[in-house]
Amino acid sequence: MTDDLTKVHIDLPNHWAVGGESLWAASLGNNRYRVDNVPFYAYNVNYQDVVEAQVAAPDLKPSVLRVVERSGHQTLRVLFAEDVPEEHRVQRMASLAELHVEYERATSRLFALDVLPGANIEIVRSRLDEWERDGFLEYETCEARVPDSFDDAPEEAT
Repeated sequence: MTDDLTKVHIDLPNHWAVGGESLWAASLGNNRYRVDNVPFYAYNVNYQDVVEAQVAAPDLKPSVLRVVERSGHQTLRVLFAEDVPEEHRVQRMASLAELHVEYERATSRLFALDVLPGANIEIVRSRLDEWERDGFLEYETCEARVPDSFDDAPEEAT
């Protein structure tokens, strides 16, 4: 990571695995940050989205309040079954590149997929659906799970 990146924090009080997630982001000024990694747990925020975040105390990371600009990227998360060999996990993830999908890895089994703007997410999901039916993995979207999580309504003109 470069020196011009910082971490922003997203509270996830109802998440099954974690209470929050910190994401790398570039400060754009005026409490705005451009997300610089694919979220592994957070919902309703994607790679390169611009978020508003504020610092509640000097020793804390800025907390994300809302998404102010969508990047066009979409996030999917994949958890491979324990019995899928390592080389098959990597091969399957690499095969998604032809569909304009990049990935980051959190653990040996957990991957976050970045579906690039303009990619056909339905084709990507179709392939993941097939792999899920075959028992290789489970996946989820990063769409909002709770109403009004990260209000992303356009700002009013000032």
